[in-house]
Amino acid sequence: MGDVLFVMSRGPGGINAQEGFDALLTGSAFTRCSVLFLGDGLFQLIRGQDPDALGSRNFTMGFGALMDYGVEQIYCSATELETAGLASADLILDAEALADDAVRALFLSHSAILSF
Repeated sequence: MGDVLFVMSRGPGGINAQEGFDALLTGSAFTRCSVLFLGDGLFQLIRGQDPDALGSRNFTMGFGALMDYGVEQIYCSATELETAGLASADLILDAEALADDAVRALFLSHSAILSF
C-alpha cells in the first residue's frame, strides 16, 4: 500500500472524529500516513476545548503522539482556517496551512484517501 491521506472533516463531538483518529494511528503502523484537517475538522485542533461537555471522550489529547506514530505530515487548509477565524497559534498541533492549490496537489499525491 502507498501513502494514505486521512481527511478529518468532522467536528470533535462526533463519533466519526474519534474513529478517524483511531484509524490514523492504526494505519500509521502499516504505511506512511498524512492527515489533513478541513471544514469542521479544524475544530478538533482548537486549544482548550472540553468535549466532555458534549458527552464525548477527549481523544484530541492523543494528537500530541502523532509524531511518535510516524505521522509527521499534518496539514490544514489556510483558506478554511481563515474562514473559521482561526490562526495557527489557536491549534494544538503544528499543522502546515496549505493554499487551495496545495490541498488539491496533496490529494493527488496519495494512493489512498480516507475521509472521516
